Formats: sequence, structure tokens, C-alpha cells
Amino acid sequence: MKPRQYPALAGQRNVHVYLFGTCVIDLFMPEAGLDAVRLLEHAGVTVHYPRGQSCCGQPAYSSGNPEQAREVARAQLHLFPEPWPVIVPSGSCAGMMRHHWPELFGDDPQAAARARELAERIYELSEFLLHVLHVDYQAAPAQADERVVLHTSCGARREMGTREHGVALLDALPGVTRVEHQRESECCGFGGTFSLKHPDISGAMVADKVASACATGCTRLVSADCGCLLNIGHAAQRQKAPLQVEHLASFLWRRVNGEQAAKEGVQ
Repeated sequence: MKPRQYPALAGQRNVHVYLFGTCVIDLFMPEAGLDAVRLLEHAGVTVHYPRGQSCCGQPAYSSGNPEQAREVARAQLHLFPEPWPVIVPSGSCAGMMRHHWPELFGDDPQAAARARELAERIYELSEFLLHVLHVDYQAAPAQADERVVLHTSCGARREMGTREHGVALLDALPGVTRVEHQRESECCGFGGTFSLKHPDISGAMVADKVASACATGCTRLVSADCGCLLNIGHAAQRQKAPLQVEHLASFLWRRVNGEQAAKEGVQ
């Protein structure tokens, strides 16, 4: 993966960003999106949320329907007109927008140019917090110690390199111990439409993931990808396994501002 050059925004005043909330967060885990906003505002950033946004187009793209993915992307290219970073609290969606949106418009030079310009402004949330804002959570309020396992989606790991960002942020939190498990690098079996087309294989994969996480003795799994969290969380419930799941944004916000502050939405 080619090293990325990051803008020097840390410490600047009047930093503005867009948030691309993702359809899964919007429909299933809205609190994770709100916690992403809270983390950014806590760092002094003004967050804008374009109301016309929808899906990144990844389900259609990964299912072999680039035409449908292109129309989804085309409908949103105009939603981020200012030259501000676009923050995505999902590594797989960020990867789709940064690496694949420009590819969708090979026969449309004008749209391709706009997609390339936008792609350069796409950042996964933990990447932006770590490498652009240079957040320092050492002064986070004292809380009960927690041991957690981390899961990084396949797309986030390959296309955005976000495992290293999640590791760095978790390891910097006072009172938090990140424990690696045997199957951390393996797919959870979700894979978007893969879980629908191959449910038996998907079920076996997520069962292995849950068992591996539980074998560490940890009772909480943290990830920055909601599709994986839904898959792993539901599997743990079906298996009656002692494993809770939490989006990285929500976990970070809870640890940075304290559990009660997170519940009340205090910034």
C-alpha cells in the first residue's frame, strides 16, 4: 500500500469536515455515527452531514454490478463541494469510495475527475483521528479497566490499512488492554452479499471468529465496520456466547469522556 501524505490540520482553527455516515450505520447503528461526530467535535472539528447521501455502492460493486454501483456513486459526487476531508466511520466503505469510485467512470472524464478529487479527501475515521488530528487520549478520565479484542474487516485491512490505526488508538487509551486472538486476521464471514449467497460457509466462519475471541477471556469485541459487528454480534447471541460488540467510535467516545458522558451525549 502506497504511503499516504496527510494534511497538517492538527491544532488549526475552523477545521471543517464532511461525514459520510454509511447506510449500515444509518439503518442499524446510528449511535456509532453520532459518536463519530462527537469524537470529531471533541477534537475541535466542525462536522457537516450532507442529507442526500446514501450507500457507497459496495454491495452492487462486489456483486458484479458496476453499472448500479456507478449510478449510486454518481448521485453523490456533488454532495461534497467544499475541499474538506470526508470522514467515513467504516474502512470498507472508505475503501470503496477512495479506490473504486474513480474506476467506475472510465468512460466519463468529467465524472472521473470529480471522483478522483473526492477520493483524495476520503479518510476512514480512525485514520483521520490518528494521522491528521493526532488525537491524544492519555488525559481520558479514569474508568474501570477493560480487556478487548479488535476485529478489522477484510476490505478495511487491505484497502485502507485501518488495523494499524485501530491498534494505535486502543493501545493509547488508559485502562484498556487489547488482546490479540488466533483468528483476528480472518474474515468474519459477512462479506456483504457473500453471507447471503453462502450462508453455511459464512456461519462456520463467524462461529470460528466468536470462539477465537471468547478464548481470550475478553467479553468485548471492537470494530470499525458495522457489517462485521452485526454479523459477529448476532452470531454470539445465537451461540449464547459471552461476547458483546461495539463500534470503535462508540468505544473511543465512551472511554474518552466517561460512560455517563457518552450516554448523555455530552461534548
